[in-house]
This record gives sequence, C-alpha cells and structure tokens, in this order.
Amino acid sequence: MPETGGEIGRVIADCRRYHRLPMTTAPSPSARVRFHSIVWPLAIAETIVWAAMYYSFPALLPTWEQELGWSKTELSFAFTLSLVVSASLVPVAGRLIDRGHARAVFAGGTVLGAVLLALLSTVTELWQFLCIWIGLGVAMSSTLYEACFAVLVRSTGDRARRAITIVSIVAGLAGTVAFPSAHLLAGAFGWRGAVLVFAAVVGVVAAPLVWSACRRAEIQATMHAPEPSASAGQALAVTRSPVFWLLAIAIFLAALDHGMLISHVLPILDDRGIDAGLAVVAASFIGPMQVAGRLALMAADRFANTLVASTGCFAMMAIAGACLLNAGAAPALLVGFVVLQGAGIGVASVMRPVVTAELLGRRNFGVVSGLIGLMHMSGYALGPSVAAIVWSAGGYDRVVLLAVAAAVIAIAALLAAWRAPGSGAPRTPNSAGAPPD
Repeated sequence: MPETGGEIGRVIADCRRYHRLPMTTAPSPSARVRFHSIVWPLAIAETIVWAAMYYSFPALLPTWEQELGWSKTELSFAFTLSLVVSASLVPVAGRLIDRGHARAVFAGGTVLGAVLLALLSTVTELWQFLCIWIGLGVAMSSTLYEACFAVLVRSTGDRARRAITIVSIVAGLAGTVAFPSAHLLAGAFGWRGAVLVFAAVVGVVAAPLVWSACRRAEIQATMHAPEPSASAGQALAVTRSPVFWLLAIAIFLAALDHGMLISHVLPILDDRGIDAGLAVVAASFIGPMQVAGRLALMAADRFANTLVASTGCFAMMAIAGACLLNAGAAPALLVGFVVLQGAGIGVASVMRPVVTAELLGRRNFGVVSGLIGLMHMSGYALGPSVAAIVWSAGGYDRVVLLAVAAAVIAIAALLAAWRAPGSGAPRTPNSAGAPPD
C-alpha cells in the first residue's frame, strides 16, 4: 500500500505539472490587462507591416511592370533579394531581442520600413528599386513574425501560444487589406501615392504601437524570460543538438510541401481537369482557411496538446495532398484539399514558435527561432523550383506525391525530436504545458 500511495501521488504531481487543466490558476485582471496591452497593439502593427512591406509587392507588381517598364523577372528579383536578406538577418534581430533591445529592433525596423517605402515612391531607376527592396529586407527581418513572436514568447510566459495565435489571426488579414487598398489608392493617387500612404500608416500608426507594446513587453520579460547567453557563440551551441536538426528538418519539409503546392496550385488543378474558374475560387479560399485553423486552435487553447497540435497540422497537410492527388476523379475532394491545406499551414505557423520554445527552451529564443525561421523560409523559397523540376521529370502527380511524402517525414522528424535526448518536451502523453526555461 505505501508504494501504491506514492505512485498515485507522483501521478497527481505529474498531471499538475504537465497538463493544463481548469485547475490552473486563472490570470488576474491586472495580468490580463498587461497581456492584452502587449498582444493587441502588436497584432494591429503586424497587420500594417505585413500589408505595407510584404503584400504591397504582389499587389503593385502589375502596375510597376506596366508603368516602370521593367520585366517581371527584374522586379521579382528585387523581392527575392529582400526575402533572402530578411531571412539571413532574422537570427541577428532575435539575438538583439534576447538581449532586451526589443524596442530598438522592432520599432527601429518599423521606422526604417516607413522611410524606405517613402523613398520607394520616388524611384526612377532599376538599381534604386533593388537597393530599396534590399533595405526593406533589413526592415522586415526585425518586424515580421519571427521578431514579433520572439517578443511575445519572452514577455507572455505560459500564455505565449494564445498571444501568437491572436497576432497570427489578425495579421492573417494583411493580404485581404493590402490588395484592395493598393488597387483603390493606386487608382486614386497613382502607385507612388499609394506607397506614400502605406509609408505614412507604417510610420504614424504601426511604429507608435510597436514602441508602446515593446516597452511593456520588456518590463514583463524581466519576470518571464531567462537570461540570454553571454555570447552569440554560446547561443548558437543549440545547433549541435540533434533536437534542433530534427525540428529544423520537420519545419523545412512542411514549408517545402506548402511552397510546392501553393505556387503550382492552378496548373495542378488544371492537370486534374478542374474548371479554371473553380480552380481560382478554390485557391483563393486557402488563405481564409488558414485563419479558420488558427481560430479553431485558439478556441481549443485551454486544452490543446502541443504535440498533437503540431503533428496534427502536418497530418492535415499530408491528407490534403492525398485529396489533391485524387481531385480529378472525385472533384468533391477539392474541398478537402482547400480546408486541410489551409488550416494545416495556418496552425503550423502558430505552432512553429511554440514547439521551438518547448523543445529547445526559451533561453536565447530569438536566435533559435530565427534559425528555425531560416529553415522555414528556405523550404518555402525552394518549393516552386523543386516542383518545377519534378514536374518536368514526371508530371504533377509526382509533385503532389512528393508533397505528401514531405509532410509524412515532417511528422516523423517532429516525433523523433520530441523523444530525442536533450529535448525539453515533457515526457507525459498529455503534455501541453508552458515552454521550459
């Protein structure tokens, strides 16, 4: 009997430690106010920044091609350079945020973006266009999701997943805001006037919101965030961990899956005999399904299991690929593809920083998250080219099968990371607790 009683006691202790049940102490009213005073300003600012710095490019690309006289290839090269610069500098921005410089990094990047957008409205030469987009890559490295999530993980503690979900849901509407806004503004004031309006909104609205939210976040981080490593070399020691590489492989493959399918979705659907109009409608609903997936995750946040949510979103993407593979024979499966692919990648974008913190800890999170984000960007950037190469070798069936295989291997890699030596993940099946320090 003493052994039985001790075992029961240990089980109860484990449950209290690892499983977030209603017995968890609810946040005080003042804690909720502090939480929302950080999260909602950043959610609004992220929506503006994504709309102005990122989505303004595809929204204005046809206009630039027509009015500036440069080819789509030349214009797109500028945006590609911008994304490469942004992805390369994200770990640097993360390191500075880890060191307590969130305001300088995040607000500074926002102001830099506003200035560069204003300068973009004056370009007359291609080299000027290229230089400004390279500069915008620097600005985006310290203002888009990775930097924002680093601030949230440091400052919101156990509620980081809910904070990230809220920001992702709101900022997920950035494309919806950017495209019609750019069209209307360009029609009324020309594309130069449209870019100037974007610059003004970033500088006058987003920058103050970021500054005030980051000031509060830095105060909260003193209570929630562990001290970062003294040197960048110590922070990069995480790359010697098998857990890091297993997680990096999982994130890379999931991004590769989505990059391949989303960039070739219209020709894939055409290959399956789907009507062109229906194909466009289906593709346009993948974005809203991302928001729907994040809303579902937020609704289940109190009881959601980190491992199940993380592997589940990859499983949805694998099943979505199977639906797409057979959509020609059963067009109803097209709905399954749209819902599962959209919701899967939507949840994956939220779970990426959460599972990174849980597996690798919150110390040096900005650097670690930046490195994982670099793997995500690499997979997404390679997706279109990989799909084109595979298609030329064997058609779109092989592209879709490769995407399914990538999602399945991503699940296996994540499960291996969860159980690997050195993982910070709890060892109970019901783990859904806060990220380890």
